[in-house]
Amino acid sequence: MSLFADGKLLLVAGPCVVEAQDVVFRIAERLAAACASRPIRLVFKASWDKANRSSIRSFRGPGMEAALEVLQGVRRRFGLPVNTDVHESDQVSWVADAVDVLQVPAFLCRQTDLLLACAASGKPVLVKKGQFLAPEEMGNVVEKIRSVERHGEVALVERGTTFGYHNLVVDFRSLPIMRKLAPVVFDGTHSVQRPGGLGHASGGDASMIPYLVRAAAAVGVDGIFLETHEDPSKALSDGPNMVPLDRLPALLDQVLALRAV
Repeated sequence: MSLFADGKLLLVAGPCVVEAQDVVFRIAERLAAACASRPIRLVFKASWDKANRSSIRSFRGPGMEAALEVLQGVRRRFGLPVNTDVHESDQVSWVADAVDVLQVPAFLCRQTDLLLACAASGKPVLVKKGQFLAPEEMGNVVEKIRSVERHGEVALVERGTTFGYHNLVVDFRSLPIMRKLAPVVFDGTHSVQRPGGLGHASGGDASMIPYLVRAAAAVGVDGIFLETHEDPSKALSDGPNMVPLDRLPALLDQVLALRAV
């Protein structure tokens, strides 16, 4: 599949982690409805495993088999391409068989074997820019993926840069810099995260999401990444930096209006 061939805005959206099937299906259904009447290419996203949770007591997911079955159910029931992340190179073949797009987490964006394994799958790969990297350094990441003969599309995801303890900032200069390397997706939800800010978990300031997303749309991006939930206060991961599902359509309309300008 091609993520960017028709020039539509790419939206990668869904809950942070695979939760109960009925919850995931309700979110997918509402996302599909919101995008059906808009010039948006929707890719449904949920992590099958949250391998980098702050605490050993935090929910990671229902396990590979159960989580991938739910994601495949989203694809069958709603006709949506699905995206999930991989953390180790030996996971890639299993996960790639079940999803349409592979995602490399920011902490792992320099892991050569993982990048090469994702590229060898032939699937599109979204790579999140490490919170510790300058945007131009992502050129090395793109080069690794494109060194594989039958690689698929690669896109880079901006999700903020470490600014002291428990804080991230977005340097919007990174968007045009990285767009010279590959298509760029702006992650509006993880950019407002406060890593480890709650001690046992990451916090966040969801009220800032619309401002950053509108700014990214004004600068120019190829896609938007947003984690969303019907009730973020009950989300099993990253609730403090999620967009409430009922507020998403209005934000998408603002993004599309700015994109048109």
